[in-house]
Amino acid sequence: MRQETPYNPLDKKNLGISVADALLARSADPMPPTESFLGAGVYAIYYLGDFPPYAPIAEKNRDDRFELPIYVGKAIPAGARKGGLGLDAPPGTVLYGRLAEHAESIRAADNLAIEDFRCRYLVVEDIWIPLGESLLIQQFSPLWNRVIDGYGNHDPGRGRLGQMRSPWDVLHPGRGWAMKCRASNRLEPDLLESVARHLAAVP
Repeated sequence: MRQETPYNPLDKKNLGISVADALLARSADPMPPTESFLGAGVYAIYYLGDFPPYAPIAEKNRDDRFELPIYVGKAIPAGARKGGLGLDAPPGTVLYGRLAEHAESIRAADNLAIEDFRCRYLVVEDIWIPLGESLLIQQFSPLWNRVIDGYGNHDPGRGRLGQMRSPWDVLHPGRGWAMKCRASNRLEPDLLESVARHLAAVP
């Protein structure tokens, strides 16, 4: 006799899926959103431009399909960043602020245009934010999370500019603080090859 596994809506994976599904049901808005808002949560960023290596991504996102995010992230309250859960900590505009920071990185890049990006975002209760982000990354394997990392980096400050330039800043130069970092040991042709391999493997 076959044994059926009972569905548990409170299983952590199912809870994470519910967060991911709620995000994906939202409309794709300009990057960043036109109006600030309160809350912490998760977000997905979509590319629709003509940077040739990203053509497979742009194709999946045109005609309002938005099927393949190029980046997925989270914005959590300050209490959570310091090691606590951040429960009941007022989040302020942390999610909107993170999207605005990302928009500034895109504007600074020499070969990207902010008009070619859209975002979905969802305000989420603190405790479910990391779970939702993890499920989205697992589901979509976004390029800027998996292969071309560094998009979400902050200015490390003068004392840490000796660190190496990120792959994202090699492919998309322009952030002033990143150009002061040490040259990367990964060159553009190597990164472009990694991009092509990754996109060929993404369903």
